[in-house]
Amino acid sequence: MDMKASNFRIEKDSMGEIQVPFNALYGAQTQRARNNFQISGMKPWWQFVWSMVMIKRSAALVNYELGLLKKDYMDAICKACDEVLSGKWNDQFVVDPFQAGAGTSHNMNINEVIANLATCKLGGSTGQYIIDPNNHVNMSQSTNDVYPTALRITLSQKLDGLMEEMIHLRDAFGRKAEEFADVIKMGRTQLQDAVPMTLGQEFGAWALMVTEDIQRVQEAQSLIREINMGATAIGTGLNAHPDYARLVTEKLRQLTGIPVVSSENLVEATQDTGAYVQLSGVLKRVATKLSKICNDLRLLSSGPRAGLHEINLPAMAPGSTIM
Repeated sequence: MDMKASNFRIEKDSMGEIQVPFNALYGAQTQRARNNFQISGMKPWWQFVWSMVMIKRSAALVNYELGLLKKDYMDAICKACDEVLSGKWNDQFVVDPFQAGAGTSHNMNINEVIANLATCKLGGSTGQYIIDPNNHVNMSQSTNDVYPTALRITLSQKLDGLMEEMIHLRDAFGRKAEEFADVIKMGRTQLQDAVPMTLGQEFGAWALMVTEDIQRVQEAQSLIREINMGATAIGTGLNAHPDYARLVTEKLRQLTGIPVVSSENLVEATQDTGAYVQLSGVLKRVATKLSKICNDLRLLSSGPRAGLHEINLPAMAPGSTIM
């Protein structure tokens, strides 16, 4: 036997045969993506994989409830999803994030890994596909509703973390505003002396700036939580049960704990990127205002002998070697 050939198995897709590493849990379409998209060498972000798998688990449960998926198939898919969610098979998600198309290769990477794991749980072997990646794992779905929904779930989670840190910062500024309430300093316009103010007022203004940005992030997050599951390819719901969109959205809310809602118009939602544009603008606003605060602090602590030196920030590292 050719030892090199024995390291691979032959799989088929609509384009024909292709060699796949023998022990890989992914299949033909993932292997084609590995061959085609050797771009960054990066792997998919784990939180995004988590979101995708939660969608697959939700879809399997709903398809079973609707009588579209056999119970033993649903059980096998859910068990496979749970294994992936535990982090056991992270090395099997290998499609470069910089890929062509709408994310189909990444979606198929997820589908193929789950299908192979589920197939093995039913007594089959890798590549045999008792559980089919398309017909079972991807049932009632399209990359065009799965991929953006996973992105929105991931973004919503990350925004929770951002707002938690912003709240810590806002509260810290608030405490300093109280601590420095009686400390008089010079207010400036265009770096020129203007009128007196307190250092507490300055920190209080920063606290309010962060508070306002927290509210803007919350607004952007509410838009991000509107999903298009059930839209399938272009929003018409082709090949999905009429009740699927509503039920899978409810299941996703239950499994992820994220209050996602289904769009009122799935055709519009499948093509609209307005929520991403708004979120991008909000994040730029947050970054710009934080940069302004940092520059104010740096200017106020400049010196100590030839600068403003109105405040004294604690040293975090030695200065330049020449000094």
